[in-house]
Amino acid sequence: MKSEEYRFYALVSRMRYITRWGLMRNTFSENVQEHSHMVAVLAHGLALIRRDILGLPADPERCATAALFHDASEILTGDLPTPVKYYNPDIRAAYKQVERVSADKLLELLPEALRPSYAPLVRESDPTVHDIVKAADKLSAHIKCIEELRAGNQEFASAAEQTRQALTDMHLPELDWFLEHCLDSFGKNLDQLE
Repeated sequence: MKSEEYRFYALVSRMRYITRWGLMRNTFSENVQEHSHMVAVLAHGLALIRRDILGLPADPERCATAALFHDASEILTGDLPTPVKYYNPDIRAAYKQVERVSADKLLELLPEALRPSYAPLVRESDPTVHDIVKAADKLSAHIKCIEELRAGNQEFASAAEQTRQALTDMHLPELDWFLEHCLDSFGKNLDQLE
């Protein structure tokens, strides 16, 4: 008799096939797996800044882990470009519902005993974790814009302005600290970084 098959991990591994920035001409492509890794690095860093520099409560490991799964629903939905996703409130609400259904479907592909551990990662509910992951997600998008502009791709000029403004508008102290102390280094070459 064959044991029950759980496909969650196999589907997560397919995040590398989902390309981001589909409406834009890219100098180099970025997939959801690469993006999720960078968001995890940034979320972990923002949570550490919040906790260790600003003295505010944060769980860096939870933030990093939640960031790894923040776009997991796109395994089933694909990446809907931001201009489409946020075109109007009706589309945004409908897409949020699609994301919830997709997250539920992914959780069903795990053994029942593991679902409670994955549910808060796939459907983040802790407000502090959510805010940090959202900031890291937008920061990752802005860094992509900076890298594209450094490569001479003006296609990302408007996106760079919009993402930078969105970061400023978040008013998160740990994000503001990162923007002041870390962001400029993303515009430097390797020799300048050393």
